[in-house]
Amino acid sequence: MNVAVVFEGVTKAFGDVCAVDGVDLVIADGEFFSMLGPSGSGKTTCLRMIAGFETPTEGRILLHGADVSDRPPYERDVNTVFQDYALFPHMTVAANVGYGLMVRKVPAAERSSRIEAALAMVHLEALGGRKPAQLSGGQRQRVALARALINRPAVLLLDEPLGALDLKLRQAMQIELKTLQREVGITFVYVTHDQEEALTMSDRLAVFNHGRVEQVGAPTDVYRQPANAFVAGFVGTSNIIAGRLAHRLTGRPDAYTVRPERITVSPRGGPAHPDSIEVDGVVTEVVYLGMYTRLRVAVDGAEIVVARQNTDDDQVEPTLGRGAEVRLSWNKDSCHALAEGAGTERDAAVTAAGVS
Repeated sequence: MNVAVVFEGVTKAFGDVCAVDGVDLVIADGEFFSMLGPSGSGKTTCLRMIAGFETPTEGRILLHGADVSDRPPYERDVNTVFQDYALFPHMTVAANVGYGLMVRKVPAAERSSRIEAALAMVHLEALGGRKPAQLSGGQRQRVALARALINRPAVLLLDEPLGALDLKLRQAMQIELKTLQREVGITFVYVTHDQEEALTMSDRLAVFNHGRVEQVGAPTDVYRQPANAFVAGFVGTSNIIAGRLAHRLTGRPDAYTVRPERITVSPRGGPAHPDSIEVDGVVTEVVYLGMYTRLRVAVDGAEIVVARQNTDDDQVEPTLGRGAEVRLSWNKDSCHALAEGAGTERDAAVTAAGVS
């Protein structure tokens, strides 16, 4: 495997505040790698250290094998796309895209052909003469991408570039970004707090929390096999079963997690299923969300969240209103054990973060 970016024991402190705490990471050449985490988790600081805007307090950063920890930004083969796009409002789209080439004194003829190719790459070839104010948010985002890619960097850094877009446009741009990354074959390092973005686009992702990396892996692995309670809750929604309730259901107090969509809900009193884990409860909340309905079910003084897909022939829904007595069941294979101690301080079921 060719390696694009390596973090070796990287720490970054701002005075008494440790923003990044001993991070080790390996990002492969040509992959779409996301740094996912809440505000203040250290992900943006890591991106800025790759770019050269910040210097590690300890450890080192390598780009394609070369230690760049102390190199200034202009000596690194990277470009950055920011959330606000940072376009020059007085310049045309073409001039914005070609600005880096002009600074490098690339001949006019070559500059023109590369601008044309970059605009075609992001499907804006007809808009080169417009000013940024004449573009939509999605078009301005593409201009920023074209400007960053025209210099052919080895690594493209993206700092929450879709944060200013509305939901539908953001979802469309997620697919476009991933498609573009495959076409150009450049390593993308993407910072986001949006777990859907990270799951949608990434080849692999790192989940950050309090300056540390909690887990690194493919989206399916991180979602299905979270390393601990924080990852289980931050990447999607999960129910953490621990303590007294876990012992009652499995005979052990060890914490485990089960995703809401893996739980079946039915009226209480139906036949038991010996291969499933089953528990009775009372519905405390019903939220209709279009494709599915989210239920909160009180069980032994705690709550379990269930995601139930909505279908046209659904005949059970009227019996699952607030206050309904229901039975929850899930296959034993749907349970994922958490690291020792994760969630065991809780005495019952804990609904991890991810549900408001």
